[in-house]
Parts: sequence; C-alpha cells; structure tokens
Amino acid sequence: MDLRLNPYLSFDGTAAEAMEFYRGVFGGHLAQTSYAEAGQSDEPGERDKVMHAMLVSADGFVLMGADNPAGLERIPGNAFAVSLSGADETKLRGFWERLSDDGAVVMPLTQAPWGDAFGMCIDRYGTSWMVDISTPTPAG
Repeated sequence: MDLRLNPYLSFDGTAAEAMEFYRGVFGGHLAQTSYAEAGQSDEPGERDKVMHAMLVSADGFVLMGADNPAGLERIPGNAFAVSLSGADETKLRGFWERLSDDGAVVMPLTQAPWGDAFGMCIDRYGTSWMVDISTPTPAG
C-alpha cells in the first residue's frame, strides 16, 4: 500500500498565485481546479478561487493547497512549518533564497549547534519553512 503525508496549505484568495510561486521555487507539474470547475460554487467571488491544487516536483516533493471556501475563516498560525532537508547544499540554498525572498527570515541559514546549516523563514504567503542542509559525514 502506498501511503503519503503531504503538507496542505490554506489561502485566502491567493492560492493560484502562491502555488505558481512554489512551482517557481521547486519546479515540477502544477494541477489546479477552481470551485467553478468542480461545480462547487456559483458565487461570483468564489468561482475562480482554487478548490484544490497539487504541485509535484521532480525531486518528489508534493505540496497541496486551496483557497478557503466561503464562510470558513483562514487563521494563520505558528503551530507548523514545512521542513526541507537533505545534503544537496546548492539545491537547498536555492530553495531558501527563493522562499525567503520578499518574506521574513526568522533565523538566518547558518551553521547550527548540531553541525548542519539551518534556517527558518516565513514566505510572502505566510507559510513557515525550515531548511536543514546536512553536514557530510567523513567516510570511515
């Protein structure tokens, strides 16, 4: 059985723009469905909002998102972050630069006490990110 756990982000009318931004950061294929395309709303202000979006990158990342439906309040919080980690320093630093551009750096991407490079930021859409670049271990 194939199981997955994927981040699903909520937006207040900016899902299409935000998901395009994430495609610019990570690359890959982005599929989006509006509330109107899914037959879920006839309200003019909601018809073109994103009911579901899914970005699948060449690295195997899957990021989903949607605009909250009418009547459901979006409450940004600090109880979660999307974590990116690995040993590909060039790729991870590139993700960091693009995610933190026009966002807020909470903790600069610098060497952490455990030896890795680590940083935290909030992107321009209010999503919290953590980036950890593994320190290569000596062969032995």
